[in-house]
Amino acid sequence: MTNQLRIYTINRGMLDEFVQVWKQGVYPLRIKLGFIVSGVWINRQTNQFIWIVSYDGPKTWEEMDQAYYASPERKAMNPDPVTYIARIETAFVETVTV
Repeated sequence: MTNQLRIYTINRGMLDEFVQVWKQGVYPLRIKLGFIVSGVWINRQTNQFIWIVSYDGPKTWEEMDQAYYASPERKAMNPDPVTYIARIETAFVETVTV
């Protein structure tokens, strides 16, 4: 399974609005395309939205991520979630068994 940690620094004063836009657009589309969202957090001190999205299917992560961004649903998102984001940090992470 491929896991990606995504940290978005949201434009000041827009965190709560971004959360709603993400819940209504990004989340359902990722799920529809076979992604798994295993955790979502916000950090109000740093104005950050943090989430982990995973994929474990027959296609590669890259193919499915491209399919997400190329989908008519993503292109039609209004407002576009990216307009809320000042900075994006991503990293592929591995699970540690404890």
